[in-house]
Amino acid sequence: MLTDVILPCLNEAAALPWVLDRMPPGYRAIVADNGSDDGSARIAAMLGAEVVRVPLRGFGAACHGGLLAAASELVCIMDADGSLDPADLPLVADRVLAGSADLVLGARRPDRRGAWPLHARIGNKAIASAVRRRTGVRLHDLGPMRTARRAGLLQLGLSDRRFGYPLEMVVRAAEAGWRIAEVEVPYRPRTGKSKVTGTVSGTLRTIRDMRRVLTA
Repeated sequence: MLTDVILPCLNEAAALPWVLDRMPPGYRAIVADNGSDDGSARIAAMLGAEVVRVPLRGFGAACHGGLLAAASELVCIMDADGSLDPADLPLVADRVLAGSADLVLGARRPDRRGAWPLHARIGNKAIASAVRRRTGVRLHDLGPMRTARRAGLLQLGLSDRRFGYPLEMVVRAAEAGWRIAEVEVPYRPRTGKSKVTGTVSGTLRTIRDMRRVLTA
């Protein structure tokens, strides 16, 4: 069964060749380009990925644009920056395929020093604790690699188009009674300049967007 892999993308030209080359058999890359000006869309198309141009800026906008373009029953979403290995996608997808979970998140396990900055880990832990208080779901990470069934995700009615999108997915899924699980996946330093977790300002912006979701 073919599984579409949504790769939200903003200026990831340096990372895409490795990411797309690591895509396992049976997984099809959909690069949701969010206004890149470094040739990311051209490189992705040249390497055989489907490219969807998403003009509305925002991480959630790119993710949702890719979700709308996907055609497979099962979909994966993962960062396109080289911090996650697409070869690990079956670890996240298998439990959904087996029917033992409805949403599976890849809990990041840094494989080397500096892969996950301290300020980002602290922010992630705070958000995970807030999710547990609101929904009762115990998570260690919000998991930038994740798998669920496409139809179910569309039925959740996700509306955030910024960095709150991944959190809104977890909150809405929990409220809908979904079985949410985690599996560990290796996490490596991203390729190129970080726009989110690698900077304090990016982490604070993400936390602000996520808090907006939690108080909605």
